[in-house]
Amino acid sequence: MSPFPPWWKRKLLYCFGIVLENTVNAPLTNLLDFDPAQLIAYCAELGEKPFRAKQLQRWIHQFGASDFDSMTDLAKSLRDKLKTRAFVAAPAIISDNTSTDGTRKWLIDVGNGNAVETVFIPEENRGTLCISTQAGCAVNCRFCSTGKQGFSRNLSVGEIIGQLWMAEFELRRTKGIEPGPKGERQITNVVMMGMGEPLLNFEPTATALKLMLDDNAYGLSRRRVTLSTSGVVPMIDRLAQEVPVALAVSLHASNDELRNGLIPLNKKYPLKELIAACKRYLQYAPRDFITFEYCMLDGVNDSDEHARELIALVQHPVDGINCKFNLIPFNPFPESGLLRSKNPRIKAFAQILVDAGLVTTIRKTRGDDIDAACGQLAGEVQDRTRVQERMGKMAEYQQKFGANFGKIVEIHS
Repeated sequence: MSPFPPWWKRKLLYCFGIVLENTVNAPLTNLLDFDPAQLIAYCAELGEKPFRAKQLQRWIHQFGASDFDSMTDLAKSLRDKLKTRAFVAAPAIISDNTSTDGTRKWLIDVGNGNAVETVFIPEENRGTLCISTQAGCAVNCRFCSTGKQGFSRNLSVGEIIGQLWMAEFELRRTKGIEPGPKGERQITNVVMMGMGEPLLNFEPTATALKLMLDDNAYGLSRRRVTLSTSGVVPMIDRLAQEVPVALAVSLHASNDELRNGLIPLNKKYPLKELIAACKRYLQYAPRDFITFEYCMLDGVNDSDEHARELIALVQHPVDGINCKFNLIPFNPFPESGLLRSKNPRIKAFAQILVDAGLVTTIRKTRGDDIDAACGQLAGEVQDRTRVQERMGKMAEYQQKFGANFGKIVEIHS
């Protein structure tokens, strides 16, 4: 008799990116990929009633169970069906590091040489998990190291919710806390601020959000789940209709010209359209304000004039919006060519906003020593779009042929 539980081979093979098939050559289903309604439909296909789906969901998401035989209140006939048709597995952990300040970062294998990062930030009264939604990122914000790696692929539902599933029960195991509702919850807040642009991977992200909010899974309040976007306007409207959680917007600039250079997506969805979408979102949001994130870049976006432009933007008598600002000290990396604003400058910038009546916070930098701070999540993602190579070539050509090589310039007759 094998010393391993019956699911061990399925889980091991999944972690190495192999799709396992059952005896009739139908691919096994990872149950982490299902939201509550999808799990009910799946159980119906097995001839089971809806209450079985709720029981199964509780075992998976509240107890962290992956062995069907341990799900003792399920009928044995259902457990036997599941063992030949399904499995429960998050992507494998490549590395697990803890910072001196308690921040914990996992590097997660998502197959084909790609990896993403998940970060847990403990505080006195809450524990926040920062989740990734893509391997790499196509938005390519100038101040973000993840974007410089290029874009590989979108994550599946199981790969997104699997980060929460893995982290919650890894943290409990570390502290000796029992699984299930009786055990103390370790993750009280989730922020979709890891690698990738969540709204460019909408369906899997929305499905994962529904699981986070469901009382038979994680039961998080909509106020405690925050999605951060660089400003994909149509998807902000769609999120409002389907699963409106707290919204944070990566603003980082006070005018379109500056934002075009920092966040290329702004050329498609400029500030006026973005602010209008945020105002529409507030009609459905769990909070009565939008959080604007603003990365403080020395000599780029941190002047008194930039602060005054922000005030004019959000306090416009017609187009203004109820909001708060979260100022983020930049975490430098060589490819950016940018520097962090000095602390006195950040404080002076914040004071201008506060004096105008705007709620403003300065984010405390966490996890610097394990590269887990905001903007540092580059991981080991393959550079599918060869961004680094192309940037190096462009610099080489500009040095050889002049600074305007590769740019559109106006030629006067």
